[in-house]
Amino acid sequence: MAHVIATEAEAARVAAKLAEGFRTGAARRDADRRLPRAELDALSESGLLGVTVPRAHGGAGVGARTLGEVIRLLSAADSSIGQIPQNHFFFVEVLKENGTEEQRAFFYGELLAGRRFGNALAEKGTRHALEFATRLVPDPVAGGFRLTGTKDYATGALFAHWVPVFALGPEDRLTAAFLPHDAPGLTVVDDWDGIGQRTTASGTVRLDDVHVPQERVVPHHLTFERPEVFGAFGQYLHAAVDTGIARAALEEGGELIRTVARPWGESGADRAAGEPLVIQKFGELALLVRSAEALLERAGAAIDAARGAPGDEPLAGEASIAVTAARAQADTAAVTVASEVFALIGTRSALRGGNLDRHWRNARTHTLHDPRRWKIQHLGNHALNGVTPPANGIV
Repeated sequence: MAHVIATEAEAARVAAKLAEGFRTGAARRDADRRLPRAELDALSESGLLGVTVPRAHGGAGVGARTLGEVIRLLSAADSSIGQIPQNHFFFVEVLKENGTEEQRAFFYGELLAGRRFGNALAEKGTRHALEFATRLVPDPVAGGFRLTGTKDYATGALFAHWVPVFALGPEDRLTAAFLPHDAPGLTVVDDWDGIGQRTTASGTVRLDDVHVPQERVVPHHLTFERPEVFGAFGQYLHAAVDTGIARAALEEGGELIRTVARPWGESGADRAAGEPLVIQKFGELALLVRSAEALLERAGAAIDAARGAPGDEPLAGEASIAVTAARAQADTAAVTVASEVFALIGTRSALRGGNLDRHWRNARTHTLHDPRRWKIQHLGNHALNGVTPPANGIV
């Protein structure tokens, strides 16, 4: 049975303690592509997966700011482990937004027991990431619906107790169907072969005439018919993962500069960590990471403020802009720091045994979820023309 976390402070403490354990062996898990099943079981038992359950239902009801710190800490230790619960918390919000009282009561109980949500969102072959071909078709015999299709990049599904699926329902409106992992016709394939985030098992979910009871369907489209921060929240968790990667690359790079790097002969320094140009460059990298962390914290506070005043369009818009800035900066920090620490360490950093390149591979892979250029576009349009980003679930 999972522990039940009671406060925001406890959630942060538990995350920090787990992260210390996850950090050990992270480089080897990546190198060998050893899936973190034991670590995810520990995550479930810790109670962290239930921290966003509202207090009225027995959870801690932590805010976005605290959850972002939880994801950042986990990602700094092992970014694959940090990304896996990202989709878990995304679908908890789907239930909060439009689930019935019965649905919420049932699934909140599952979450407090340590059950994990995966995801089956993305599809290949559609025109863009916001288009879906998978449909819920009414079942005239058994009631409810039947579901057939293929989902890709299904992070967390392999390890999940429940696999939520995005599909088009009646009238082509976006719905979420919550399926048990062992549902007949549902198959999760471990075929993820990315250069980074190697142990997320972000493979394929196949749906072959799966029966979906009516009580497992949530009308997700209603989220976007009112002022919302749902899209900002999802992007905020992405930013937390990238910010964690940036911090991990900076700290591991700094340790290697202090312990194995040699100074350049012309510098006159007796160690690399004392070489003025190394210090200068490392300071620039530290500034990128600190900026990403500060913007992440500000974004979390903006989401919490908007949630505290449902329907307030200016606050929802400010949350979206704050998250857009955090996401863009986290992208830059993660990719830049994870790449440029190599030049400060020297040739030894390229040896495969240390697996320092995992941070760059993880950053480069995770930041591809959606383009940074559009974050900058929305920031510029807001700053110049006062245009708030669209309510499309990705800003």
